[in-house]
Amino acid sequence: MAMSDNVRQLLEQRAATYEDKPFLFSETDGRRWSYAEFERAVNRTTNMLLQEGIAKGDVVSLLMPNSAEYVIAYFACWSIGSVAGPINSLLKPEEIEWAIGNSRSKLLLAGSAFSDAVADIERPTTIVFDDVDLATKGQDENFAVGEILPDDDAIIIYTSGTTGKPKGCLLTHANLIANARQIAEWMSFGPEDRLLTVMPLFHMNAVSVTTMAALYAGGSTVVSPKFSASRFWDIIKKYEITSFGSVATMLSMLLAKSEPPADADGSDSLRFAMCGSAPVPIEVLRKFEETFGVLVIEGYGLSESTCRSTFNPPNGQRRPGSCGKPIGNEMAVFDDDDRPLPDGEIGEIVLRGPNIFKGYFNNPEATEKAFANGWFHTGDVGYRDSDGFYYIVDRRSDMIIRGGENIYPREIDDLLYTHPAVEHAAAIGVPDELYGEEVTAFIVLRDGQAATEDEIIAFCREHLADYKCPKTVHFITEIPKGPTGKLLKRELARLHFGSNR
Repeated sequence: MAMSDNVRQLLEQRAATYEDKPFLFSETDGRRWSYAEFERAVNRTTNMLLQEGIAKGDVVSLLMPNSAEYVIAYFACWSIGSVAGPINSLLKPEEIEWAIGNSRSKLLLAGSAFSDAVADIERPTTIVFDDVDLATKGQDENFAVGEILPDDDAIIIYTSGTTGKPKGCLLTHANLIANARQIAEWMSFGPEDRLLTVMPLFHMNAVSVTTMAALYAGGSTVVSPKFSASRFWDIIKKYEITSFGSVATMLSMLLAKSEPPADADGSDSLRFAMCGSAPVPIEVLRKFEETFGVLVIEGYGLSESTCRSTFNPPNGQRRPGSCGKPIGNEMAVFDDDDRPLPDGEIGEIVLRGPNIFKGYFNNPEATEKAFANGWFHTGDVGYRDSDGFYYIVDRRSDMIIRGGENIYPREIDDLLYTHPAVEHAAAIGVPDELYGEEVTAFIVLRDGQAATEDEIIAFCREHLADYKCPKTVHFITEIPKGPTGKLLKRELARLHFGSNR
């Protein structure tokens, strides 16, 4: 396939090649767009953005439910050379406002379902739209495409932070195209493939694995508003899905039904499930494959690597428990002095290649630290076996991954310290069968103060997205500290749960 310098150019090339072939389906209401129709819808929305004064380099915040309009909005931003700023739809108003302000957004596109959430936010110009009318706001389908370079920013997405607030990760047009190519080629996707986008579109998984990879391959994507275990197999059958992106929690939820689809032919089109964000327990993987007869292809990546950096081979030569092999970027294991380690030895996973991001927005110190010696340091700890398969065994940071969502304990701790009854606080992740990890908090109360578990949880829910909030609270007399006074969270986990997490 011809090389493209930017995402807009890639769209034009695919629309010219696959003009009348379906590209985008809305599972919500059955609408569909051919490649040519999708390009025209993108053009109309692009003109709407231009009418609002959006120019190349401007950030456009996106706060929407999973929908076809979300996909259209992304491509409209990229057609101008503006920067899409997806916002996690689970966030509370004060968190939304922080992300908008930190990214210096010029415009907020908000679905009508979020009108209350943005009503009192001090923000740039806001357009609130019904889910089906975004692409009708621009009148003219044609517009002049300006120069968009491969290294121009395409997305600012907020990612892992261990010092409080998350960092704005800047991904370029070249990053998006490189990862789409890597995924499509590794998975052997082609025009006959139809991918299910059920992961949230504010995550790079949905953008890269099942949207951009589908476009690159000339295939199709079906956007579902959210994951539903009860409706999943009906969707697979109706749209003849060949693959979908997932996290381990989704596989566990499907297994909870315990029975394969009543119509065995309903999943015949499904080649494999792609799974990432957090390791899949080997027992879950094996049981899913035995129950449904569908391979699980586990991979690894971060927002900083656009999405995927590794996948297991899709041809059955997989290693359960491994995150697979590099799919087109370089990968290595370094010791604490940034020296490569031999196979089998555990160290930090480092990456470099065309899918690796350019840096953190307005944070040169974090960028410089992340790219020590020219490699991106992931903060994840693992090893490579003699056959080139990689295994992730731990994380250097204290980040919690709950059902595929990254949670930053420092953000929870900072909030807990604002409660008048709290003297010391520490949030940690504990193992959970369904979500992989769940949040629990340890609290030392101030002398003479009282609080209940329900009170602390309710306090958190006033200020944080529900998935970030502790599900259990433990009141203790002391939190272990190191010689410098640093709270020893791993020691806390070991003392109370017998684990080093």
